[in-house]
Amino acid sequence: MALTMGIVGLPNVGKSTVFNALTDAQNAEVANYPFCTIQPNKAIVPVPDSR
Repeated sequence: MALTMGIVGLPNVGKSTVFNALTDAQNAEVANYPFCTIQPNKAIVPVPDSR
């Protein structure tokens, strides 16, 4: 079973920062002005499931 997720929000609120924190990388560009990240960023994040 696959889970697809997106991060949506207003400009300049930290979506790219959250994305970088979740992926443990600096894939999304971060700046102190709106509309810095225009292109979509994609990553695969492993989620442990001990069932």
